[in-house]
Amino acid sequence: MFFLLFTQACTQNPVQSPERLKPNIVFIFADDMGYGDISGLNAHSKIRTPALDSLIQDGMIFTNAHASASVCTPSRYGLLTGRYAFRSPMAAYGIWGFSPVVIEPGRETLATLLKREGYTTGIAGKWHLGVDWQTKDSNPAVLDPATGYSNVDYSLPIQSGPTDFGFDFSFIHPASLDIPPYLFIRGQNVVDTAMVLTTDIYPTRQDYTEYSWDKKHTDDLAVYWEKGVWWRQGEMSRSFRIEECHKTLVSEGLGFINRQVEEKPDSPFFLYMPLTGPHTPWVPSEKHKGKSGIGLYGDFVLDIDEVVARVRQTLSDNNILDNTIVVFATDNGAYWPEVEIELHAHDSNDGRRGQKGDVWDGGHRVPLIVSWPGHIQSGSKNTSLISLTDFFATFSEMTDQPIPNGQAEDSQSFWPVLNGTANQSARQEMVHHSSRNFYSIRHGGWKYIEGLGSGGFTDPAVIQPQEGGPTGQLYKEDTDPEEKINLFSERPEVVSELAEMLDEIRGK
Repeated sequence: MFFLLFTQACTQNPVQSPERLKPNIVFIFADDMGYGDISGLNAHSKIRTPALDSLIQDGMIFTNAHASASVCTPSRYGLLTGRYAFRSPMAAYGIWGFSPVVIEPGRETLATLLKREGYTTGIAGKWHLGVDWQTKDSNPAVLDPATGYSNVDYSLPIQSGPTDFGFDFSFIHPASLDIPPYLFIRGQNVVDTAMVLTTDIYPTRQDYTEYSWDKKHTDDLAVYWEKGVWWRQGEMSRSFRIEECHKTLVSEGLGFINRQVEEKPDSPFFLYMPLTGPHTPWVPSEKHKGKSGIGLYGDFVLDIDEVVARVRQTLSDNNILDNTIVVFATDNGAYWPEVEIELHAHDSNDGRRGQKGDVWDGGHRVPLIVSWPGHIQSGSKNTSLISLTDFFATFSEMTDQPIPNGQAEDSQSFWPVLNGTANQSARQEMVHHSSRNFYSIRHGGWKYIEGLGSGGFTDPAVIQPQEGGPTGQLYKEDTDPEEKINLFSERPEVVSELAEMLDEIRGK
């Protein structure tokens, strides 16, 4: 059994007994929120985040953590399975609400891993990894864009979802909060099967509506009220309300914690809380509306900060805070273009180039905070290269479990960093994957990108090479973290080495 040992900075903490290696775990996973939004990580942030700042003071922050992909679905796949999503053609791109499950049958997840060690496992939040719906005509689930209706029979249980991948408790919204269908699924059953269209409840425009840069994501049938406040037309449970979704999911997550303490006080639990915010639609609570100073997006970030406070208060009220690992991370960088940086003098991605979807660091560098009072050194900072895929191997080592052959092949444990027996993680390289299928790899202080352009949401996404010019990008991490000086032509030997390494990892 792997015992906890601490470095000199933590010698006041005694070696823990084996049973303490099964702490409860709460993983709070925000959606489209940037590193620079957290005031404890960015002194220039216009948003004050006291709960996250407190979590930082009580735990360890990782300044070089990254999602394995810069959009929702592949990032979530990587987190739960410990694999790069490009290894699965179905998981490699963002999906819609009627897409089938993208995790392969029999694939190990964080939930199956921890369940083997006696954990009760739960998810409350945004799934966005596909649902296998039953349909009225036995054909694959599909939305008719002309009518907004689908062929799904919502009265029938889903055929595959979170409960098929290790989660004992599941209360989810199927995809992002701007993608139909808009409903909750408890276990395998839709909570409210009476369906209407979003436009039956919400007007498509308001008297004050003015289009902004994000209008390109919607058509004339979609609800679009103002910048960031829009969602696509489609089916919605009659009782479902867009502005109440986040609050409902959080309530279900806190309820799971309370039930575990009451019903299984001697058993550990794992709660995965993938939040719907601050992804569009930006629908902050009335409590925080107008409070951030940078508009609805910032107000929604305040709601996310409050989730952290409520989770920790719930753990404290149940006297289990000291035996619970709390993780906060996000699925990718913020969708925060240059126009918003200039408008608000606030950089959600903390000076890194690009945004959500991009192959540049703004697309995949994420905040990562891990707290476990009395075990993880409080107020500590670590510069190790960390991938969200690494949680599989980390929790595997923590619980003294071997990783089965063929599973979590892109996961590398950083448990020695968390418990204080090492200063740096073992990871030496990482592959990044953008929304337009651009690949990059970082290794040895360099970052190499196949192709020119952002590879994502920032224009120009794709640039055709000029004759005799560079065909890709190469940046020196320590001297050029903003990825401004392309050294592709000057350092061909580095390009060749990293391109060969990238091909080997991809199996080419």
